[in-house]
Amino acid sequence: MPVLQPYLVFNGNCEEAFNFYKSVFGGEFGMISRFSDIPAEFAHPEAEKDKIIHISLAIGKSSVLMGSDSPEAYGTMKNGDTMSVFIETDSASQADSFFAGLAEGGRINMPMADTFWGSWFGMVTDKYGINWMISYQKPQN
Repeated sequence: MPVLQPYLVFNGNCEEAFNFYKSVFGGEFGMISRFSDIPAEFAHPEAEKDKIIHISLAIGKSSVLMGSDSPEAYGTMKNGDTMSVFIETDSASQADSFFAGLAEGGRINMPMADTFWGSWFGMVTDKYGINWMISYQKPQN
């Protein structure tokens, strides 16, 4: 079965953002590669050597959040309002924990609340401009 994994691109603060996500979700980095790790023929300016070319953070059993810094030659990346990362949690308390962590320094767009479709759900934009939807689907009686 195909697996969809979000890949986030940052303007030089990818490592900071992923350390923040690690503090929210837990887990360990599966990989951290820097621009200085790539072969010389693909080298980037010296000023970019410590930037992240690829990082991955496992979230739960089958989800991986991945990301990188954008090379300055590509211009400034702009976060769009047309995309959100959706996380289905194992419990309402886990949803609350993730939501509170992501909201720290960010903007709450819809507080966690019961919905008409039976979920405990909320929306937040984190301090890095990434939109998140956090949900816990309550068991049907």
